[in-house]
Amino acid sequence: MLELKKFKDRTEVTFVLPTATPPGPVSVVGDFNNWQPCFDTLFPRDDGMRAVTVTLPVDSVHSFRYLAAEGHWFDDERPDGHDGRNSLVHT
Repeated sequence: MLELKKFKDRTEVTFVLPTATPPGPVSVVGDFNNWQPCFDTLFPRDDGMRAVTVTLPVDSVHSFRYLAAEGHWFDDERPDGHDGRNSLVHT
């Protein structure tokens, strides 16, 4: 799930997943962090979810996927779009 907060000069995108699905550490990997695994790791929130927030430029489109333990790649269930290989977020 994606949560967006738009500001005049930036958009804060929060990537949200259930705490235990999938089990183990999960990071969001995308063009905004040069596809570096473990750079943006999701952390538990008080609401039973886990999340990480990334600041992106306004009016842009970014590709991303999630990377879980043991090299398990997966897509967001409700992205803004999909390019055939990756999930997309529109800021």
